[in-house]
Amino acid sequence: MLNTMFECAGQDDRVPMKLEKSIKKLKAGETLTIVALGDSLTHGWLVRKGYLDFMSEMIKSRYPHSTVKIINRGVPGDTAEGGLARLEHDVIDLNPDLVFIQFGLNDAFSGISAEKFKNTIRIIVAELKAETEAEMLLLTSVPIMNEREDFIAERFYHSILTVAGEEDIPVVPVHRYWKKKISEGMDFRKLVQSDLVHPTVEGYRLMSEAIIEVF
Repeated sequence: MLNTMFECAGQDDRVPMKLEKSIKKLKAGETLTIVALGDSLTHGWLVRKGYLDFMSEMIKSRYPHSTVKIINRGVPGDTAEGGLARLEHDVIDLNPDLVFIQFGLNDAFSGISAEKFKNTIRIIVAELKAETEAEMLLLTSVPIMNEREDFIAERFYHSILTVAGEEDIPVVPVHRYWKKKISEGMDFRKLVQSDLVHPTVEGYRLMSEAIIEVF
Protein backbone atom coordinates (compact mmCIF):
# COMPACT_ATOMS: atom_id res chain seq x y z
CA MET A 1 0.00 0.00 0.00
CA LEU A 2 1.02 3.61 -0.50
CA ASN A 3 1.09 4.15 3.26
CA THR A 4 4.09 1.83 3.48
CA MET A 5 5.85 3.93 0.86
CA PHE A 6 5.33 7.06 2.92
CA GLU A 7 6.60 5.38 6.04
CA CYS A 8 9.93 4.68 4.35
CA ALA A 9 10.21 8.02 2.59
CA GLY A 10 11.98 10.27 5.05
CA GLN A 11 15.49 10.46 6.41
CA ASP A 12 14.36 8.68 9.57
CA ASP A 13 11.42 6.92 7.89
CA ARG A 14 9.07 9.38 9.52
CA VAL A 15 7.57 12.26 7.53
CA PRO A 16 4.10 13.79 7.86
CA MET A 17 1.56 12.16 5.57
CA LYS A 18 -1.05 14.90 5.64
CA LEU A 19 -1.40 18.53 4.73
CA GLU A 20 -3.38 19.63 7.75
CA LYS A 21 -4.00 23.30 6.96
CA SER A 22 -4.81 22.62 3.32
CA ILE A 23 -7.21 19.81 4.17
CA LYS A 24 -8.90 22.00 6.76
CA LYS A 25 -9.56 24.66 4.10
CA LEU A 26 -10.89 22.06 1.69
CA LYS A 27 -13.24 20.59 4.29
CA ALA A 28 -14.49 24.09 5.14
CA GLY A 29 -15.28 24.79 1.48
CA GLU A 30 -12.70 27.56 1.28
CA THR A 31 -10.52 28.32 -1.73
CA LEU A 32 -7.19 26.50 -1.73
CA THR A 33 -4.47 28.03 -3.87
CA ILE A 34 -1.76 25.61 -4.97
CA VAL A 35 1.34 26.71 -6.84
CA ALA A 36 3.29 23.92 -8.54
CA LEU A 37 6.99 24.69 -8.99
CA GLY A 38 8.88 22.28 -11.18
CA ASP A 39 10.16 21.18 -14.55
CA SER A 40 8.54 19.65 -17.65
CA LEU A 41 6.76 16.98 -15.62
CA THR A 42 4.93 19.73 -13.75
CA HIS A 43 4.43 21.68 -16.96
CA GLY A 44 2.74 18.71 -18.66
CA TRP A 45 5.07 18.08 -21.57
CA LEU A 46 3.28 17.34 -24.89
CA VAL A 47 0.07 16.02 -23.36
CA ARG A 48 -3.51 17.28 -23.31
CA LYS A 49 -3.77 16.52 -19.61
CA GLY A 50 -0.99 16.62 -17.01
CA TYR A 51 -0.88 15.61 -13.38
CA LEU A 52 -2.12 19.00 -12.18
CA ASP A 53 -5.27 18.61 -14.26
CA PHE A 54 -5.88 15.24 -12.65
CA MET A 55 -5.12 16.67 -9.23
CA SER A 56 -7.73 19.38 -9.67
CA GLU A 57 -10.35 16.76 -10.55
CA MET A 58 -9.36 14.37 -7.76
CA ILE A 59 -9.31 17.03 -5.05
CA LYS A 60 -12.68 18.35 -6.21
CA SER A 61 -14.08 14.82 -6.15
CA ARG A 62 -12.81 14.23 -2.63
CA TYR A 63 -13.91 17.67 -1.37
CA PRO A 64 -16.89 18.63 -3.57
CA HIS A 65 -17.69 21.85 -1.73
CA SER A 66 -14.19 23.25 -2.06
CA THR A 67 -12.65 25.56 -4.64
CA VAL A 68 -9.17 24.65 -5.82
CA LYS A 69 -6.98 27.06 -7.77
CA ILE A 70 -3.85 25.41 -9.18
CA ILE A 71 -1.20 27.63 -10.74
CA ASN A 72 1.26 25.78 -12.96
CA ARG A 73 4.81 27.07 -12.67
CA GLY A 74 6.53 24.14 -14.34
CA VAL A 75 9.26 25.11 -16.82
CA PRO A 76 10.56 22.45 -19.24
CA GLY A 77 14.27 21.82 -18.80
CA ASP A 78 14.42 23.59 -15.46
CA THR A 79 16.53 22.55 -12.48
CA ALA A 80 16.18 23.26 -8.77
CA GLU A 81 18.53 26.22 -9.16
CA GLY A 82 16.23 27.63 -11.84
CA GLY A 83 13.28 27.14 -9.53
CA LEU A 84 15.10 28.98 -6.77
CA ALA A 85 15.89 31.87 -9.11
CA ARG A 86 12.21 32.36 -9.96
CA LEU A 87 10.83 31.47 -6.55
CA GLU A 88 9.82 34.98 -5.50
CA HIS A 89 8.04 35.92 -8.73
CA ASP A 90 6.54 32.53 -9.57
CA VAL A 91 5.56 31.38 -6.08
CA ILE A 92 5.97 33.76 -3.15
CA ASP A 93 4.27 36.72 -4.84
CA LEU A 94 1.20 34.54 -5.49
CA ASN A 95 0.57 33.98 -1.76
CA PRO A 96 -0.14 30.24 -2.06
CA ASP A 97 -1.67 28.01 0.58
CA LEU A 98 0.28 25.01 -0.68
CA VAL A 99 3.38 24.63 -2.85
CA PHE A 100 4.29 21.51 -4.80
CA ILE A 101 8.05 21.25 -5.44
CA GLN A 102 9.16 18.81 -8.14
CA PHE A 103 12.69 18.70 -9.55
CA GLY A 104 15.40 16.11 -9.99
CA LEU A 105 15.82 14.56 -13.41
CA ASN A 106 17.26 17.60 -15.21
CA ASP A 107 19.54 18.16 -12.23
CA ALA A 108 20.69 14.55 -12.29
CA PHE A 109 21.75 14.64 -15.92
CA SER A 110 23.15 18.17 -16.22
CA GLY A 111 26.32 17.76 -14.20
CA ILE A 112 24.94 19.01 -10.87
CA SER A 113 25.98 16.97 -7.85
CA ALA A 114 23.34 15.33 -5.69
CA GLU A 115 24.69 17.24 -2.69
CA LYS A 116 24.34 20.61 -4.43
CA PHE A 117 20.84 19.67 -5.54
CA LYS A 118 19.93 18.75 -1.96
CA ASN A 119 21.22 22.09 -0.68
CA THR A 120 19.20 23.97 -3.30
CA ILE A 121 16.01 22.15 -2.28
CA ARG A 122 16.81 23.05 1.33
CA ILE A 123 17.12 26.73 0.37
CA ILE A 124 13.82 26.68 -1.52
CA VAL A 125 12.11 25.17 1.52
CA ALA A 126 13.78 27.67 3.87
CA GLU A 127 12.76 30.67 1.78
CA LEU A 128 9.17 29.48 1.54
CA LYS A 129 9.07 28.99 5.30
CA ALA A 130 10.50 32.47 5.86
CA GLU A 131 8.38 34.33 3.32
CA THR A 132 5.04 32.52 3.31
CA GLU A 133 2.60 30.61 5.49
CA ALA A 134 2.25 27.95 2.81
CA GLU A 135 2.42 24.24 3.39
CA MET A 136 4.79 22.36 1.11
CA LEU A 137 4.74 19.01 -0.63
CA LEU A 138 7.93 17.59 -2.12
CA LEU A 139 7.60 15.24 -5.08
CA THR A 140 9.99 12.86 -6.75
CA SER A 141 9.65 12.27 -10.47
CA VAL A 142 9.28 9.09 -12.51
CA PRO A 143 11.64 6.11 -12.51
CA ILE A 144 13.88 5.50 -15.49
CA MET A 145 13.79 1.90 -16.58
CA ASN A 146 17.46 1.84 -17.45
CA GLU A 147 19.58 0.48 -14.64
CA ARG A 148 22.52 2.88 -14.93
CA GLU A 149 20.42 6.01 -15.40
CA ASP A 150 17.91 5.01 -12.76
CA PHE A 151 20.77 4.57 -10.28
CA ILE A 152 21.76 8.19 -10.94
CA ALA A 153 18.19 9.46 -10.62
CA GLU A 154 17.69 7.56 -7.36
CA ARG A 155 20.51 9.55 -5.72
CA PHE A 156 18.62 12.76 -6.42
CA TYR A 157 15.33 11.29 -5.27
CA HIS A 158 17.03 10.23 -2.06
CA SER A 159 18.09 13.87 -1.59
CA ILE A 160 14.44 14.94 -1.83
CA LEU A 161 13.36 12.35 0.70
CA THR A 162 16.18 13.37 3.03
CA VAL A 163 15.19 17.05 2.97
CA ALA A 164 11.58 16.11 3.65
CA GLY A 165 12.66 14.15 6.70
CA GLU A 166 14.96 16.92 7.94
CA GLU A 167 12.38 19.68 7.44
CA ASP A 168 9.39 17.65 8.65
CA ILE A 169 7.31 18.24 5.54
CA PRO A 170 5.29 15.77 3.45
CA VAL A 171 6.80 14.04 0.45
CA VAL A 172 5.37 11.78 -2.24
CA PRO A 173 7.84 9.24 -3.68
CA VAL A 174 6.19 9.13 -7.11
CA HIS A 175 8.97 6.95 -8.55
CA ARG A 176 8.34 4.27 -5.94
CA TYR A 177 4.62 4.26 -6.65
CA TRP A 178 5.31 3.80 -10.36
CA LYS A 179 7.77 0.97 -9.68
CA LYS A 180 5.22 -0.74 -7.45
CA LYS A 181 2.55 -0.56 -10.15
CA ILE A 182 4.99 -1.75 -12.81
CA SER A 183 6.00 -4.70 -10.63
CA GLU A 184 2.30 -5.57 -10.39
CA GLY A 185 2.02 -5.78 -14.15
CA MET A 186 1.40 -2.25 -15.41
CA ASP A 187 3.08 -1.67 -18.79
CA PHE A 188 5.82 0.95 -18.42
CA ARG A 189 5.71 1.76 -22.15
CA LYS A 190 2.09 2.89 -21.78
CA LEU A 191 3.08 5.29 -19.02
CA VAL A 192 5.78 7.18 -20.92
CA GLN A 193 6.20 8.92 -24.23
CA SER A 194 8.75 7.85 -26.86
CA ASP A 195 11.64 9.36 -24.87
CA LEU A 196 10.85 6.88 -22.06
CA VAL A 197 10.86 9.70 -19.49
CA HIS A 198 7.98 12.13 -19.96
CA PRO A 199 4.64 10.65 -18.89
CA THR A 200 1.72 9.99 -21.17
CA VAL A 201 -1.74 11.03 -20.02
CA GLU A 202 -2.01 7.64 -18.31
CA GLY A 203 1.37 8.19 -16.65
CA TYR A 204 0.26 11.55 -15.34
CA ARG A 205 -2.93 9.98 -14.01
CA LEU A 206 -0.78 7.48 -12.11
CA MET A 207 1.37 10.32 -10.77
CA SER A 208 -1.76 12.06 -9.45
CA GLU A 209 -3.01 8.81 -7.96
CA ALA A 210 0.10 8.73 -5.77
CA ILE A 211 -0.15 12.38 -4.77
CA ILE A 212 -3.85 12.47 -3.88
CA GLU A 213 -3.24 10.16 -0.93
CA VAL A 214 -1.76 13.01 1.13
CA PHE A 215 -5.11 14.80 0.80
